Amino acid sequence: MDTSSELVHSLLPLYMSTTLGASVALIGLVEGIAEATAQITKIFSGALSDFLRRRKFLVVLGYGLGAFSKPVFPLANSMAWVMAARFTDRVGKGIRGAPRDALVADLVPPEQRGAAYGLRQALDSVGAFLGPVLAVACMAWFAGNLKATLWVAFIPALIAVTLLAVGIREPDRAVQELDRARLAAGGKSGSDPVSAGFTAFRRLGPRFWMVALLGVVFSLARFSEAFLVLRAQSVGLAMGRVPIVMIVMNVVYAAAAYPAGAASDKMSKRSLLMLGLVVLIASDLILAKAASPMQVFLGALLWGLHMALTQGLFSKLVADACPADLRGSAFGAFNLIGGLALLAASVLAGALWEHFGPEATFLAGGAFAAVSALGLLVYRPGVSGPRVSGG
Repeated sequence: MDTSSELVHSLLPLYMSTTLGASVALIGLVEGIAEATAQITKIFSGALSDFLRRRKFLVVLGYGLGAFSKPVFPLANSMAWVMAARFTDRVGKGIRGAPRDALVADLVPPEQRGAAYGLRQALDSVGAFLGPVLAVACMAWFAGNLKATLWVAFIPALIAVTLLAVGIREPDRAVQELDRARLAAGGKSGSDPVSAGFTAFRRLGPRFWMVALLGVVFSLARFSEAFLVLRAQSVGLAMGRVPIVMIVMNVVYAAAAYPAGAASDKMSKRSLLMLGLVVLIASDLILAKAASPMQVFLGALLWGLHMALTQGLFSKLVADACPADLRGSAFGAFNLIGGLALLAASVLAGALWEHFGPEATFLAGGAFAAVSALGLLVYRPGVSGPRVSGG
């Protein structure tokens, strides 16, 4: 699915501006609404999956909406159709996100969750690499025909939905585990999805909220990857080669995510988070001082390594820090809070770039990462050992 989505995302701004004549401001508005929609939807779908005690239906529904929005892009003859398709695609992402992450925890034993989330992050990054590569290949094959290339995106999306519908069976033991956890909580689940959601957030304890706080701090230290693309352009990399910076980042991310996830099952989580922050600081410093494309590529390489060390680990920490019957709600809340923090970080990064230049942007990111590392050194009980707190 990520191959499909990234193929579209790598061409959609060009399609909107050249074929449909949209302004940059309108393109920014469409993207902003789309991403905000995905983050907001996650919190509701996660709580609903806990209430229903079934996750596969919501996961297939979310991926299905994403898949069947893909043909709308090449068929669109106005920005209204593009906005509707983009909105549907992001609603689908929001619906599937939290239940999917909770389903991963349901499908694997606790001692293998780090490896499982690392594998999921690795495959996600493979898709983020293959999508732009496929877009470039199809544009060459179809002699620059944007609409023909966008049609290709429907094929991997349809394959993804078919695999989910046919190949994934929700384990009965997971439903039984949800029932036991709910009974242990005194049946405090609410009589409807809305009340169940509010009850869930009250039951999420300090252990989970500490993980959420760590996630916010890490998101503030790491803004949108779009700034990597802008940095590559700012040092004189030709427009046609700018996407290489994302390919470099995602190759490293994909290669390192699974080993990092597997390592989190066996070693100190705090040490891995600290290593991830050190790598991010190094990346920010290199990108701040970069004067050539090769230096930007090195910074992007380290950025991808930071993501591999931390993103799958945070999924494991969330899964370990909440009751089984609240995993969907926990992932929804974590994704929403982290997404809002990332949005704030990106807005701040954009303002710094506009007023002080790219060096100030990446130096500020390095400063946030350094403060985060200092906080992690001071607060030792949070993530050391096999538990998020008290371990």
